[in-house]
Amino acid sequence: MPFGLYASNENLPDRPVLHLSGPRLTRSFETLVERSEDHGGIESYIKGLQFKSAVIGEAVSDDKFASLNEKDFLGICAFMASVRRRVGPWIARAGMDKIRSEIAQLLENATDTTTTDARLDTFCAAFPDDKSYRWARDLAAEILHSAYPEHYPLMNRWVWDETANTGVLREIWHGEDVDRMTLKVPDSYQTYIVLREELSQFLASNGVYRDMLFYVDLLCAQIYADYINEQGGTFLRTDFASEQDPMQYTRRMLGLDGIDPVTGRTRVKGSDGKLVVLDTSELTH
Repeated sequence: MPFGLYASNENLPDRPVLHLSGPRLTRSFETLVERSEDHGGIESYIKGLQFKSAVIGEAVSDDKFASLNEKDFLGICAFMASVRRRVGPWIARAGMDKIRSEIAQLLENATDTTTTDARLDTFCAAFPDDKSYRWARDLAAEILHSAYPEHYPLMNRWVWDETANTGVLREIWHGEDVDRMTLKVPDSYQTYIVLREELSQFLASNGVYRDMLFYVDLLCAQIYADYINEQGGTFLRTDFASEQDPMQYTRRMLGLDGIDPVTGRTRVKGSDGKLVVLDTSELTH
């Protein structure tokens, strides 16, 4: 049976109906709990996500944004797996003034979520109309989610990409022969909101009552990591090189492997094409 919906929300406009598989969610949640024990437990991952959100949110805050420079920008991109290897050429071409301008437009009136889809479209339109720049959507999604986590759920392409018909949503969809099914679900703000509500309800039924927003992100990453592992680690190998650690993909989806806290080495390349090394003392509060 599909996991239940919030009945009171069924008639709201533009809210898609999501048919989620309870057994599939349970399997991923149990895998997450079991495998995370070898890495300090789930709480260590939650703390990592809280830290990531704080770093990105502070970088684009009203107090800091005007002075956002290339190094600071690369520092937050290190937490974005699909962005960090590709953003350098864009910085070299666009320059930081352009980058700050585009991010400012993305965050303008950010608490008005009715304009989310339009602002995302505008941000992505600032990039070349080329598949090699599809990561721009993830950059925008990560900034919004970290700066305003309660307003914006995780909206990365790996969560759901209607055009590619791939993502977390597909992996937990309830139906016969899902592998051959094309889901008619828009990758709109409302879809991600409904998905977060559904996953929050599922987690609450499994004893999760605090840090819910971050638990939802972690569960999403585990669901897609399970998919990557099932594919033998070959899917998206450009971004996710084969690893022995079964939790490696989970961390990488969320960008938690982006910075070595000891050496400051990152997985992000600057405008000069070189991997960036950060002063980790600047990343602590």
